[in-house]
Formats: sequence, C-alpha cells, structure tokens
Amino acid sequence: MVGGGNSKSDISFAGTFASSAFAACFAEICTIPLDTAKVRLQLQKKGIAGDGMVLPKYRGMLGTVGTIAKEEGLASLWKGIVPGLHRQCLYGGLRIGLYEPIKNFYVGENFVGDVPLTTKILAGLTTGALAITVANPTDLVKVRLQAEGKLPAGVPRRYSGALNAYSTIVRQEGVRALWTGIGPNVARNAIINAAELASYDQVKQTILKIPGFTDNVLTHLLSGLGAGFFAVCIGSPVDVVKSRMMGDSSYKNTLDCFVKTLKNDGPLAFYKGFIPNFGRLGSWNVIMFLTLEQAKKFVKSIESP
Repeated sequence: MVGGGNSKSDISFAGTFASSAFAACFAEICTIPLDTAKVRLQLQKKGIAGDGMVLPKYRGMLGTVGTIAKEEGLASLWKGIVPGLHRQCLYGGLRIGLYEPIKNFYVGENFVGDVPLTTKILAGLTTGALAITVANPTDLVKVRLQAEGKLPAGVPRRYSGALNAYSTIVRQEGVRALWTGIGPNVARNAIINAAELASYDQVKQTILKIPGFTDNVLTHLLSGLGAGFFAVCIGSPVDVVKSRMMGDSSYKNTLDCFVKTLKNDGPLAFYKGFIPNFGRLGSWNVIMFLTLEQAKKFVKSIESP
C-alpha cells in the first residue's frame, strides 16, 4: 500500500493495478477541465502586433476555463478525455501498481522498518519512467486534442476523435511520431511520479506518527495535498517543455525547446500555468489517493478469505 511504515503490500499486483487505474481515471474525469486550461496557457506565446503588444487570449486558470467554455462550449473542456483515460489506465495502473514491488526490490525482501526516502524517490523515478514509456502515445494524442482551439468556419479539425488521431499521426508522421516528446515526458513523469508517490508515502508515514492521527480520510487528504504541491514545484518546467514540444512540431529537440522558451518568453514561462497546474495536480492527487485507498480496501475485502 502506498504509505504507512510497512513495505509489504497486502493485496495482489492485479488488485493494486486495477485500484490504481480506477482511481487515476476517476481523478482524470474530475480534473481534466483544469488540465485543458493548463495546456492552453502553456502553449500561449507572447503575441506582438505592429508596435503594440497583444493582450493574451487566456488569462488565469478560471479565466481560461471560462473563455474555452464560452467560445467552444462546455464539452470542449473535456477534450482529450478518451486518450486521457487510455493514459491513466496504462500509466496510472503501472506507475502505482509497480511502486511497491520495485520499492521492495530495492530494499530487499528481508528489510524491516521504515523505507528510506531516497529509496522511495528511486522507486518513483523508476516506475514513472517505465510507465510513461508505454503510455506516451496516449499523452501525445491527449495534448494534440486539447491544444486545438476554436477553428474558423469551414476549417476542418485535424482529428475527429482519439482513435482517428492515433491512426492519422501514424499515417502522416509515422509510428515513431507517437513517441514525440518522449525525452521531456520521461523526465517529467519520472520526476513528478517520484515527487507524488515518495512525498505521499513520506507525509503519510510522518502524520501517522503524530498522536491522534490514524490511517483515515483526513490523513489521506493532507498527504494528497502535500504530494500535489511537491509535484508541481518540481515538475512544472519539464511539463511546459513537454506540452510545447507535443503541441508544436517546430522544435528540434528538448534543449531547443527549452532554450527558445527561455529566450522568447523568459524564465517565468517555465512556471506558466503554475496555479492551474497546482489546482489540477493538487486536486488530482487528493481525489486519486482518496479513491485509491478506498478501492484498495474494497479489493482487500474481496481477496481476503
């Protein structure tokens, strides 16, 4: 189980995978409007028209959500939900499902006591990198669908839906294009996964040592908020680079995207969408971990004779 002092899982890998995939998908459905807003804010570049500056189209998290809903309809806030759910089933299930087995592998089967934070971080880095390598095509399609705004009359959409996007990308750009942005994506997801799982694990373990605290919903809520905050602080710069590379094919590589973003938009661009990112990741982690803990209890009740 993620969190607590014990390192041995009390449900099967299949049970953990199913619980993780379900919790990740539920959190995705609840928070994807904030993710769509975050992608639009990250892809927005400074506009210059003639001598004066153009005011940015999207301003702030709620402003962006409002603008998208007004211009494109409420349903467009859930753009990318289908590949988003594909992603969470694969990525969410693998990164969380493998966390305990890999953590146990690193400490050895005879280990007793609290697992060191460094080992938790290493396990999080490993499972995040492995899981996103498998799930990268789903992430690419999700960003492409979210990035497409309101089109002028008569201009057809690039993709009619998620499955059409997968096949169109393969047909027009080749199979390898599905792994566009794999470098920053592995970096981002390994780092964010380590920040989320290790900090959730560590915060929960610390809280449970405080007199009066038990392994209940309040503990899970506080641990989830801590996990979301650490994840955003650490992962925001790589997240911006990943979104820009996936949404715009003009960048040569990760370094090129990083340098051009720094030069054209300044260092604060790497924390573009920080508030929506925290709104998204903070609420995502709280919903995901609360759901995960309950789902695992349910699975344990089924699996226990």
